[in-house]
Amino acid sequence: MASDFYHNKVKLALESDGWIVTHDPYSIKIDEVGYEIDFAA
Repeated sequence: MASDFYHNKVKLALESDGWIVTHDPYSIKIDEVGYEIDFAA
């Protein structure tokens, strides 16, 4: 899947720039709907 390829590249780029990835993925629930965002940094 293409998103897996880009996900890892973006994560590596953020970490190389000094960012700290704190959640991979970041889960959030609004009302009764759950979401997963790629990551939180």
